[in-house]
Amino acid sequence: MADSVYISKNLDANQLQFMKLLEAHELLYFNMQAIEEQLNQKFENLNEILENLVDKELLVRIERGVYALSNYTNINVLATFIAKNSAIAYWSALHYHGLTERFPNTVFVKTTQRKRSTEILGTSIKFVTVKEYKNKGTIQEGYGDNSFAITDIEMTLIDCFDQTRYAGDFADLIKAFATANLTNNKLIEYTKAYNNIAVTKRLGFLAEVFHGNRLNSFINYAKTQVNKKYSLIDAGGLQQGEFVSDWKLRMNVDYNDLLQMAQNDY
Repeated sequence: MADSVYISKNLDANQLQFMKLLEAHELLYFNMQAIEEQLNQKFENLNEILENLVDKELLVRIERGVYALSNYTNINVLATFIAKNSAIAYWSALHYHGLTERFPNTVFVKTTQRKRSTEILGTSIKFVTVKEYKNKGTIQEGYGDNSFAITDIEMTLIDCFDQTRYAGDFADLIKAFATANLTNNKLIEYTKAYNNIAVTKRLGFLAEVFHGNRLNSFINYAKTQVNKKYSLIDAGGLQQGEFVSDWKLRMNVDYNDLLQMAQNDY
């Protein structure tokens, strides 16, 4: 807090008016730069008003220039609000879609903006910066000011196989892929956009193992992308295991273990 900011003991007329306008416009969170236009009202010393309301615990500061009502606790909304072109993704999206029972202690946000990790209301937020071509496959969840972007199931799984360190446990990821209700068109569209041959091969192989003819179109597409270089089925594992020539994959996780991962209850 700036030393020059005066903190009043009680709510003054400007502070009270500001809170009433937030209520009238049903604003739960806001950016300081845009709030006067949203409220259609100019304030002589907006910074002082906001600092006072934070001090009185009527507002909380999410980051510099961004505030929320003190009783507002939707972390997914706030995390995506403070990052451009962003969506809840990776392990957080896996859990939201019911694809893993393991609850992440960190909220993972995919964004095209370079942004440092932070903390919101005591929750750790990890921003993962991606190129624009990977910023696909998002849906909106919630309504009004409680709406936030999140990657759909297909995009979530592709993201997780691309960046397994943000996906939790590899066994959980295999189970998620094996049990998810997936569509051919989305898998083809998203893997084309990603242009990551190793990920496409892994997903094609796993689709063949767990989804058979139901994902036949994607499997056939993935086979056209197979190159001469062998990739590990678990990108974070050791260089070991049998080779699967059809997919140019090295099984550093045993085939029977993959089947067991898909059936495990955690």
